Amino acid sequence: MSILEDLTVLLPVLDVPMETGVFSNMAPDQYLVIVPLSDSFDLYADNEPVVDIQEARLSLYSKGSYTAVKNRLVRLLVQNGYTITDRQYLGFEPESGYHHYTVDVAQYYEYETEER
Repeated sequence: MSILEDLTVLLPVLDVPMETGVFSNMAPDQYLVIVPLSDSFDLYADNEPVVDIQEARLSLYSKGSYTAVKNRLVRLLVQNGYTITDRQYLGFEPESGYHHYTVDVAQYYEYETEER
């Protein structure tokens, strides 16, 4: 299980073009980029990890108003059990003409001691 795999299955309902890492195609007026942030083991039992916490940043780029998509994105994430760890408007990028808004999310996965 991976947060990147899960997000790429969940987010298409927003009908916003999306890629992982960097948007490599011709960028549309609005798009999402998913970037992995961290993987950690914060919960242990008998010196073994129990929970694998994975985090990712969702960067929303928009040449127009991003508010409606941002609200749908946040609602979708919360309804599907993601923990939102940060949300922020990073600003307008005059070189590209895009507003940049980020949503950082975490998901908790049961750590599997054996590969399946």
